[in-house]
Order: sequence, then C-alpha cells, then structure tokens
Amino acid sequence: MAAGKKELLMLENFIGGKFLPCSSYIDSYDPSTGEVYCKVPNSGKEEIEAAVGAAREAFPAWSSWSPQERSVVLNRLADLVEQSLEELAQAESKDQGKTLSLARTMDIPRAAQNFRFFASSILHHTTECTQMDHLSCMHYTVRTPVGIAGLISPWNLPLYLLTWKIAPAIAAGNTVIAKPSELTSVTAWMLCKLVDKAGVPPGVINIVFGTGPRVGEALVSHPEVPVISFTGSQPTAERITQLSAPHCKKLSLELGGKNPAIIFEDANLEECIPATVRSSFANQGEICLCTSRIFVQKSIYSEFLKRFVEATRKWKVGMPSDPSASMGALISKTHLEKVRSYVMKARAEGAQILCGEGVDQLSLPLRNQAGYFMLPTVITDVKDESCCMKEEIFGPVTCVVPFDTEEDVIKRANSVKYGLAATVWSSNVSRIHRVAKKLQAGLVWTNCWLIRELNLPFGGMKSSGIGREGAKDSYDFFTEIKTITVKH
Repeated sequence: MAAGKKELLMLENFIGGKFLPCSSYIDSYDPSTGEVYCKVPNSGKEEIEAAVGAAREAFPAWSSWSPQERSVVLNRLADLVEQSLEELAQAESKDQGKTLSLARTMDIPRAAQNFRFFASSILHHTTECTQMDHLSCMHYTVRTPVGIAGLISPWNLPLYLLTWKIAPAIAAGNTVIAKPSELTSVTAWMLCKLVDKAGVPPGVINIVFGTGPRVGEALVSHPEVPVISFTGSQPTAERITQLSAPHCKKLSLELGGKNPAIIFEDANLEECIPATVRSSFANQGEICLCTSRIFVQKSIYSEFLKRFVEATRKWKVGMPSDPSASMGALISKTHLEKVRSYVMKARAEGAQILCGEGVDQLSLPLRNQAGYFMLPTVITDVKDESCCMKEEIFGPVTCVVPFDTEEDVIKRANSVKYGLAATVWSSNVSRIHRVAKKLQAGLVWTNCWLIRELNLPFGGMKSSGIGREGAKDSYDFFTEIKTITVKH
C-alpha cells in the first residue's frame, strides 16, 4: 500500500458469536469522496451453511427463554446502541453518504428505539380462547417462533432497517441470519460487537456480508430458513419469491414507492412547503417513503411552484459532516448516474427542470469533487405517462404538476403500480378522510410526513410489497399460530 494511504477497514462475518474472516472481499466506497475505504466479505453458500448451523444450534435454548428474559436482553442492546450513538452516527454517515445530523437524530436513535419497542411489545401479546359447552370443549391458540429467520436489509437506512427486522424476530424467540447491503455494512458489523455485551447467546444473531446474487440467494433458497423478511427493490423481491416458492416460505416484502403528495387549494402553505421539500429530498431522496409526485390544485399551482423552488434552492448539498448541510451524497456512482438519467429523459420529453441538476451549479470542496453529489431537482411540465412520474427514481428528484378536481387527482395518484405512501394537504377534515380512504397506499399522512407510530401496520399495496410490519404484524409474521382443542 502506498505511503500515507490510510489502512482500509476490514469487516468480518459474525457467525455463532465469533468474527470470522472470509476468503474474498468486495470494495466499499465512501460516497462523499468516491474512494474505497472498506473491504466487505464476499460471502456465499459456505458461510450461509455455517450460519444456519449456528442458528439451528442456538434455537432450542433461545426459543425456550421467557418473553421477559428476552426483553431484558433487547433493552440492554438498546442501551448499548444509545451509548455508542456518536460512533455509530459517524460510521453511518461516512458509509451511506447521509448527513451526520440525520444519522444522529434519526437513524441511530431509531435503531435503539426498535430494540426498546419490541422489548416492550413482546410482553403484551395475548392469545384467544373460546368454549363450546354443548360439546364440553375448550379451544385456545398458542404462538411459537418459526425457527431461523432470514433478514435482508437495504442501503438507505442501514442500521435503522436492520434492527427493525432483528428486534421483532429475536423478541419472538427466533434465531436470525441477517444480510445487510454490501454497500453499507459497517454499522451492522459494529452492532455485532454489542451483541455479546448485551447477553445475546452465540448463534441467536448471525450477520453474513456480501452481495444479493451470492449470499442473498444462498440464504433465501436454504431449506432450513422458513421465513424471509426483505426490504429493497421489486426485481429482487421477484427473485426472492421464485427461490422461496419450492419451500413455501413465509415472506414479508417491503418494496418501492412512487409516493404522491396532494396539495389542495386550502392547504396551509407555510407548513406544507417546508414539509414537502423535506419529504422530497430527505436522505438525498433515498427513502422508500419520499414524495416524488406533487399534485397541486390549479388555483394555487403558480404560487406553490414559485415558493417550492425557492425553498428547494435553500436546501444545501454539502459534506455529510457539515452541520449546515441538508443533504449529503448519493449511495454510489452507478446510482447517481441512474438518477441523473431520469432528469435527462425528462428534458428530452420536453419537461422543464426548474432547479437542480443541469440548471444550478454545485459547489464542493476539492476532495469531494469525485463524490456522488447531486442538487435537489424539481421537474414540471411532465406528463403522467412519463417514466419520471411512473418509475421509482430513489433520488433527489420530484415532479410538480397541476390538478383540477378531487376525483381527477385521486385517479392520477392511483395510476402507478406502487402503493406505499401518500401525503394529503388540506384544512378540510371531511376531504382529508374521504381522500385518504380512496388512495391506494398503505400509509397516508395528512398535513405532515413521516410521523410513525410503531404499534400500527407499516407496508404497501400493489407492487409496494406483501405483508405489514409493526407490533402485532411483526409478531404474527415471526411466529406460527396453533389452535389447540381440549375436551373435558
């Protein structure tokens, strides 16, 4: 290695409570500089076999622990994540490209909250019981853990979404094999160091790093992994479904979105505009819940557009560590090129680019000029049939279009294959309830965005996925229900 070069961070798989090296590694890049800074294990079938062995061995004891005993361990994990908040936030920001302020205030606190939430909710589930006196029978239900859970998490909210899967799975008494994204593996590796300290027995949590085609496929197609929870893209979900089909696995698939914001003429623009800038561009637009289609009622369209573009131009793109930056770098060079290509397609179709990509100048320090940065971009004069209005871009690009009537906008909002989330802005309560009910979306926020109640179901309709996550839904998913009848 050349003199003065910083040594690369080398990650290892975590199997059966031990860190194990791998025979080959993948480069992982710092999105803010475009430089390789980390080596991620390029695991495959062999590592999955080892992880299955460890998870299988740990399952009988862990599943026999009481919910109260498991709850204590989850609360300890939450404490350890909180104690490591700054270290984890720094690592998440460097690895993913997001701003340090977002990692500090959202990603890492939510990771701790996930463990704490399921540590509590596991203590409050009840089962059913009915009697048939005329037949001298009593029926009751029990729930038991499924076994080994395969958990595949994405690169946009790495620790936040990994813990959202690990916590309910182990709380219910399962053992797990988790595969984080190979693009953002560092905080998952750091979490492994806390697992033993929290008192999690070896083999309960196994984390295997690598790519989808190698290690993901080995995990999903393994006959001893009966349950798969996946968050990511629709094409990957199709592949998971194909590989799982011969084994009739339980699947939870949380996929993409093409989320509309509907802004009626009686909306409070003072609140709506900053919230819609945030819902469009938070985390570089790399959140499945981000707004990418903004429908504005015609009577306020011009005023909204003017104010929205002004507010977007103030949304600063900068070094992830810069406290004044609203947005950091996108995840990879490939992804940046893909997002930019949508803006070029829109321009070729005759759409107007009002600010951002190709319009405004992006100013970056010298060492960040090879980083994957892009300005927040607003597109208008775009047809509903355009790929920019139909396909998930997953970047800092949003389209703003006018609408006439309530009926018209509901039809247009529902005209895509996705159905994850929507936002509605209006001061008319009757309209809010009416529109929310008719939108094909698993989550509808009205006069706000991304306020989450973890007890309630999270997930999408149509091509946005299968199943729901939340207190009861996650518990149901990670357990099997059994009806027992006793004649007395």
